[in-house]
Amino acid sequence: MDTPIRPSSEHHAGLAEVARTLGHPLRLALLEHLAQGERHVERLAALTGQSTAAASQHLQALRRTGFVQARRNGKHKVYRLGDGPVLILLAALQHYANSTEHGLYQSSGAPSCPGMHLEEFLRTPQRDRPFLLDVRPQDEYALGHVPGAINIPEDELIRRLPELPPCRRLVVYCRGPASPLSARAVQLLCAEGWDACRLEGGFPQWQAAGLRVDMPSIVSENP
Repeated sequence: MDTPIRPSSEHHAGLAEVARTLGHPLRLALLEHLAQGERHVERLAALTGQSTAAASQHLQALRRTGFVQARRNGKHKVYRLGDGPVLILLAALQHYANSTEHGLYQSSGAPSCPGMHLEEFLRTPQRDRPFLLDVRPQDEYALGHVPGAINIPEDELIRRLPELPPCRRLVVYCRGPASPLSARAVQLLCAEGWDACRLEGGFPQWQAAGLRVDMPSIVSENP
């Protein structure tokens, strides 16, 4: 006979605490931005449209359960993701959300567009791989990006189309499934005649797979 598993056990209480920590949209947004690289708390507040005090409060909650870590940089506090498998957990949450009838892309308002799984991209021989386009803002690209990817922010794409190779397939990535940047960029590119698709999972999925990332050795960002 199976041993009963009681929901009041310490094990389940710990899992419930982790789940509660993630149970706020702002905290998930903060983790999404930190998946791009280290950020000053003031910059995180601006990116999420919150006051510094509100952002700090949620960051402290994330820090208590190890999702983020912090360090001092002069007068400012700088946050980064914790050392645990945070990216893997976020990717799993995004994958589950996308698998439901109210998938993450539908709820985010991003347009529907073709996608390529990371595994398919990696299986493609190097000489035949599509051209990688990073459509995140320039500061996020500078914090870390897929090797060989060119950066053209989504809001600059229409005027910088001549910089793209005209006869090569494009794979576009951005912050992750919750971000509409890559979907909008693919829609624009396809309308202009390019063979383009998005890289499913975006930059966080690439990191979660343990693949190499080009990034500066020292992070320096003004708040």
